[in-house]
Amino acid sequence: MYNKQPSRSKSFGKRSSGARASFSAGSRRPSGGQRRNFGKRSGSKSGRSQFNDLSKFVNKAVPMTETKPYEPVNSFSDFLIDERLKKTVLGSGYVHPTPIQDQSIPEVLKGRDIVGIANTGTGKTAAFVIPLLNKVVLDKKQNIIILAPTRELAIQIDQELKKFAAGMRIFSVCAVGGMPIYRQISDLNRNHNFVIGTPGRIKDLIDRGKLRIERFETIVLDEADRMLDMGFINDMRFLMASMPTNRQTLFFSATLSDDIKRIINDFLNNPINIFVKTRDTSSNIDQDVVHSTKENKFTLLHELLIQPEFNKVLIFGQTKRGVEKLSQLLAKQGVLVKSIHGDKNHGQRQQALKSFKEDSVNVLVATDVAARGIDIPNVSHVINYELPSTYEDYIHRIGRTGRAGNIGKALTFVSNETTSVSTGSSSNNRRRTQRRPVKSFRR
Repeated sequence: MYNKQPSRSKSFGKRSSGARASFSAGSRRPSGGQRRNFGKRSGSKSGRSQFNDLSKFVNKAVPMTETKPYEPVNSFSDFLIDERLKKTVLGSGYVHPTPIQDQSIPEVLKGRDIVGIANTGTGKTAAFVIPLLNKVVLDKKQNIIILAPTRELAIQIDQELKKFAAGMRIFSVCAVGGMPIYRQISDLNRNHNFVIGTPGRIKDLIDRGKLRIERFETIVLDEADRMLDMGFINDMRFLMASMPTNRQTLFFSATLSDDIKRIINDFLNNPINIFVKTRDTSSNIDQDVVHSTKENKFTLLHELLIQPEFNKVLIFGQTKRGVEKLSQLLAKQGVLVKSIHGDKNHGQRQQALKSFKEDSVNVLVATDVAARGIDIPNVSHVINYELPSTYEDYIHRIGRTGRAGNIGKALTFVSNETTSVSTGSSSNNRRRTQRRPVKSFRR
């Protein structure tokens, strides 16, 4: 552990030298996880963050001792699905559904439109893949399109679908950027019931006349809020407007912004609204800052990584060049590390993710863009080696740890020059950042 010393002070419309790390005392975020205004994007091209409240990087996780476990109404053996599909699902270890699965699967089987508000890691993929596979079993003429914000998430969905569809002669095409489009066009000319892809690549295929969106009777929008954040709102609207009006629409999002509500009102038909109660990001992640100088920053990072509790670490940097350089420096120190960023081709990124997931390496260095959509279980620590650009980026970063009821840990490196700013204020309490030393992380 860190051995810190005490401081001194809902309804919608129809449709490594002897350096020592220092952590700030900071103040907790307001109860209830209310967000505060910080980290606006810099207008400069450097992409550097501008933060003036370090307390937002400081939070003590609250153990879930008082939460009553969810009691599902159904079990997977109860669902009215094809017996071959059920056998595959049960054989994959699925017994009791998660809340989003328990509430969504029966309604999807009925053909209802769904609005599911749930975070990543709640079992959303199985919540729509299982009933939609059953839909195809009943009618092999069904055509289903699934949209995801990133290629990594689209590939994960495709892999999950293929796992459940094994031996059933139900096929899918994964259409994402970063992979040869001519192969995807060739795959589209073969027998398939599912197309899974990112909005940009799907729109490209439609514009080329290689994909007829009007032939699809069902659409899934997974992580719709992130698609909006990435600028895909017009593509999303175009795709849904081009589909038959009697389609089935499954809409999943972690948040419910005004833009999300407008899309729901415009395109969904009397949807079933499912809200899965999740804890605020800060409540199950220990968050703190590491004060450093330019000269000792890498040493501090290395001393953290050689501690036994840092067993599966995701490190974020700002630039492709910076991420690759940091990865190479860590490798020279004997750290088992891989990197993912925009200069890596698709195969290299997938191999890096596979190595990290399978614990062949225990450190992954990534840019924000490259890490979008990845779902890696049991990440012990997230380290912001370079500051994120916005609050939303920070939340997306640290959300990779502290999943499935576990307590996660997130550390953010800040320069000593930054510590002169206020740690936040309220009408009753104002204080400056107080730095407290911790023992050296050397072993």
